[in-house]
Amino acid sequence: MKRATLVILTGAAGLLLGGCEKAVLTPDEPRSQYDRFDAVRDRRAPSYVMDEFGKRRPNIRARLQPPE
Repeated sequence: MKRATLVILTGAAGLLLGGCEKAVLTPDEPRSQYDRFDAVRDRRAPSYVMDEFGKRRPNIRARLQPPE
């Protein structure tokens, strides 16, 4: 009984503390070596996109691939 409670509390603490991490990609951080080039020409990929369910998701793939 004590062991199960300890496991549950440890898991809950890990989940709560994991939410305090820094964001992976911030808006002001350079995205790639082409970022300044795209920003000057107003061709920068959006930071977020809407998925098929209407949820806002980070646009990681488009932000990190080189321009075409």
